[in-house]
Amino acid sequence: MRKTILLSTLLLSFSCAASSDMLSAWNDTPAKQAIEKWVQDATREGSPDFIPLNKRYVVFDNDGTLWPEAPLTYQLQFAVDEIKRQAPDKPEWKNDPLVNAVLNNDLKAVAASGEKGLLKLVALTHSGMTTEAFSQRVATWMDTHKDKRTGCRYDRMGYQPMRQLLDYLRTNGFKTWIVSGGGIDFMRVVSEKMYGIPPEQVIGSFSLSEFSLTDNGTQLRKTMKGAFNDDAVEKPVAIHLFMGQRPVAAFGNSDGDLAMLQYTAANPDYKTFELLVHHTDSEREYAYDSHPPASGKLVNGLTQAAQKGWTVVDMKQDWKTIFDPALCKAQNIGATK
Repeated sequence: MRKTILLSTLLLSFSCAASSDMLSAWNDTPAKQAIEKWVQDATREGSPDFIPLNKRYVVFDNDGTLWPEAPLTYQLQFAVDEIKRQAPDKPEWKNDPLVNAVLNNDLKAVAASGEKGLLKLVALTHSGMTTEAFSQRVATWMDTHKDKRTGCRYDRMGYQPMRQLLDYLRTNGFKTWIVSGGGIDFMRVVSEKMYGIPPEQVIGSFSLSEFSLTDNGTQLRKTMKGAFNDDAVEKPVAIHLFMGQRPVAAFGNSDGDLAMLQYTAANPDYKTFELLVHHTDSEREYAYDSHPPASGKLVNGLTQAAQKGWTVVDMKQDWKTIFDPALCKAQNIGATK
């Protein structure tokens, strides 16, 4: 009996040590402890909070949750760079005020154009080509462009603590999904490489493609028809459409993720987990909530987190590193403090 108790104690200690190692980019603060406790309770058979394997679906926002969204979201930066790349071959664009604002780096004017202007930039750079051609453009951009502040390639700037969290959850039998306002075709190019999330587990904004027969077979051509913006209250709609079941955990960073967290928290069958990433580190990343540089406003989410007991990650206090130094070697950005 004594040997059995000793063995059980050793196994429990090993399990705790293993999980701590998997989250090595996290400081040992209440945020990390809350994650580990929920996972341990959800995966321990006999626990009142046990969640069966076939119900362990968890959802993550992308912009600001898995990678930066400041000073511009990466997809908007891609659109800006594509406008500049294509402009010499598009004389019909020369009298367009929005295009000229992009070419003159007048981001204030771009921002002032509002949602209508952003949709126009997306239409100019995300439609009118085959899905394969678009994926290749994104892949080439990822390979050749770098974040101006860090000097790191965009596809190497996933937050190390969140990438570790994705691995930790999958090791414990959870199925990880991205549910983001970013374009579904844009994110699918890099989701598996960056996060280990296959394309079929990526949900995002989309529009309908057109199918046609060609001399070489078939093709899908991107259009702006039926555009669906996967943000705010539309996130639960998209989760139901693509996943077919309610998640047991949700991770976001802004009020645009609030409906997704509320939908998850209302799961009637299991004890769920909700987490918001709060950008508080101006030295290693950016600090914002009510006044973000571009997107990611976080006001109502913080209020509800305090009321409902959701976990809020303070990037400055809770994360040892922001970016993996093996992938992003920029000085003073993302380094261990």
